[in-house]
Amino acid sequence: MPTPKPKMIKISEKQKEVLEQLLRRQTSTQRLVRRIKIVLGAGAGLNNSQLTQQFKINRITVNNWRQCWYEHYERLLAAETNQVEDKDLTKLIEAVLNDAPRSGTPTTFTPEQIVQITALACENPQTSDRPVSHWVAEDVADEAVKRKIVELISPRSIRRFFKRGRLTAAKNPLLAQRLSR
Repeated sequence: MPTPKPKMIKISEKQKEVLEQLLRRQTSTQRLVRRIKIVLGAGAGLNNSQLTQQFKINRITVNNWRQCWYEHYERLLAAETNQVEDKDLTKLIEAVLNDAPRSGTPTTFTPEQIVQITALACENPQTSDRPVSHWVAEDVADEAVKRKIVELISPRSIRRFFKRGRLTAAKNPLLAQRLSR
C-alpha cells in the first residue's frame, strides 16, 4: 500500500543561502546539519523514502522536519520580505530547526519538604530517640517518613539534597581587610 505523498516544501533563494552557510559552519551541531540536509533534500524534490535511504535515518524523523519547515515557511518568508538582517534570519532558521523545549519530569519533593528535611538533619539525633551522635542519610530518610514530612524518600535522595546544597568557601575574603598605616 503506497504511503501518502509528502507535502512539497518551498525554500526561497535567501533561505537556501542561509541553510548552506549553516551547513558549512564548523560550529553547527550534527543534529542541525542532519536537519538542514533533510530540508534541502525535501526542497529539491526528494520524497521521504529517498531521504530516509540517503541519510540512513528514520522515516518519521524525515517527515517531522519536512512538516516543521512546511509549517514555518510563511513566517520565515515574511521575515525575509521585511528585510531582516542575515544574522536574524539565520537565528530564525536555527530556531525552527532546533528541538522544542521539553517540560522534563515533575519535581518529587516540594521546597517546603526539602526545608523540613534539612531542618530535621540539623537537629540532634538523640532528640528523636536515635542512639547516634550524627545523622546518616538512612536515618534522616526514616525519620522524615516517620514524621510524615514525605510518604517515601530514599537515602540517595537525602544525599542528593545535601550534596547540591553544600556551600563552598569563598575564593576571596568576603570582608575587606583593614590596611595598616
